[in-house]
Amino acid sequence: MPRLLPVALALIGIATPALMRAQSPATPPEQRQQAQRQAAITFEQQGQFPEAEAAWRAILRTHPSDIEPYAHIALLEARQQHYKEAIVLYRRALALDPRLPGLRLDLALALFKDGNLNEAIPELNRLLKDAPPNPPQAQRLTILLAMAHYGLAEYAQAVPYFQRAAAADPNNLPLRMALAHSCLWSKQYQCVLDVYQQILTLNAESAEADMLAGEASDELKDRDTAIAQFRAAVKVDPNQPDAHFGLGYLLWTRKQYAEAAPEFEAELAINPAQIQAILYLGDTRMQLGQPDKAQPLLEKAAQLDPSLWLAHLDLGLLDASAGRNDDALREMRLAAKLKPDEVSIHWRLAQLDRKLGNTAEAKAEYAKANSLTQSADESVYKKMTGPHAPTPGRQPVLGQTNP
Repeated sequence: MPRLLPVALALIGIATPALMRAQSPATPPEQRQQAQRQAAITFEQQGQFPEAEAAWRAILRTHPSDIEPYAHIALLEARQQHYKEAIVLYRRALALDPRLPGLRLDLALALFKDGNLNEAIPELNRLLKDAPPNPPQAQRLTILLAMAHYGLAEYAQAVPYFQRAAAADPNNLPLRMALAHSCLWSKQYQCVLDVYQQILTLNAESAEADMLAGEASDELKDRDTAIAQFRAAVKVDPNQPDAHFGLGYLLWTRKQYAEAAPEFEAELAINPAQIQAILYLGDTRMQLGQPDKAQPLLEKAAQLDPSLWLAHLDLGLLDASAGRNDDALREMRLAAKLKPDEVSIHWRLAQLDRKLGNTAEAKAEYAKANSLTQSADESVYKKMTGPHAPTPGRQPVLGQTNP
């Protein structure tokens, strides 16, 4: 017995007559195709995808230019998450009739779900441009475009779509969080702070939002506000990943090591594998004059990520203070190789070489340090005296950056 027939018998008598008419030689071709079509649709409605696909493919064999089977088979493949197969079929259907309602949207969705975002974006843009004045449909396309750019790390391009979508849905918190992230990663820091205020009206206690605002404030050199926002994040959710680290790092930049250390430790209690927390806790312990506590932390950080120049510099300093001069030179030279433009490394190397009597090496390192310092000073001077220099006595607008 053909495979389709027993399955059809189970479909409460709906598909059975259709299939029997489709298989009967006495049935005229047009009625036979209509019976196959009815059987395929019934299989779809019942969730019998393999049987539905077989029925549609049977129609294709006799009517290869019929668009409907391609569209239905593509939809069946997409429902089974076979997006690559669906994309091929949707494109064949579009080649036959690009005006078929919903077909281009189905193609765009298949491309999006398959992760083929670069190809999904033009399709979504075309749909949004041609969309009728239908707010739900336009909103859906706008969000898909925002997420497509977001998924490609094209955060600046994602921002206007997220802004449009958020404006159309004032109470949607996830949209505003995604917008805030996009603003931060595209270096639009004032945008982050503006969205942060909107988020607070929807959720006054959001550790994630506090952290985003803290990062933006830090980038704008408003360290006091940044620290306050990270403290707020820690207060709202003491277990929020990276909240303690962010606060600890900001305190570390101010050389408030005694306050920074507990924050790094709190971060490691949440996530023991947080490499940056291990590194900065090690450096903090060294700055606090606790070499026995610093050494294992720095060694662990360097082992987990050998590219951490600060770990190698600190290990070199610890070795030098303990009289392990060969080890100190090896670690510091590795740090210089990893971060050749870091002035402090060359100064430390120069001092160590001079102490060891390596006169030529010490002069070379001093020369590198002086050159880097002079280049940095010249860069600052150009910024201060260039066409976009701030007017004396006038503070720049918060978030405004020079081109």
